[in-house]
Amino acid sequence: MRGPAPHTAEDASPAELRQAIRSLLLMLLALAVIVVPLLAALPLGQTTRTGLLASLLVVLAFYWMYAGLGYRALLLVQLLLFSVATVLLTTKAGLVLVGIHRLGILRRTAMGLIVLGTACAVVNLVSMLVAVRRRRAPHPS
Repeated sequence: MRGPAPHTAEDASPAELRQAIRSLLLMLLALAVIVVPLLAALPLGQTTRTGLLASLLVVLAFYWMYAGLGYRALLLVQLLLFSVATVLLTTKAGLVLVGIHRLGILRRTAMGLIVLGTACAVVNLVSMLVAVRRRRAPHPS
């Protein structure tokens, strides 16, 4: 395992950007194709399944920051959104344990935050694709 990335997409070379794009795209595809259906198949409640997904997304966001897979600002926003979603879902699960079942708004809000965080990941990926394209295009003299 290598150490933390010396830089992020802001100052990466086109070759480093292409490698980061491949890594990020593979992770997102694995998440969508393997992990999400696997979580949906677990015999758990909706809040628990969503909480597991949010926790996994927090870990992935930390890794993306560590590996320099994107733009730091987007990665920080993404990490914040996934972390808040995890806190909301943990709170909801705790309230259910003590007998309070009426706060479905917590799960719905967490799902919205997960969707926003995922949108940040997509914007990050598209931004890196645009950066590679711009850096590859010849500069007019």
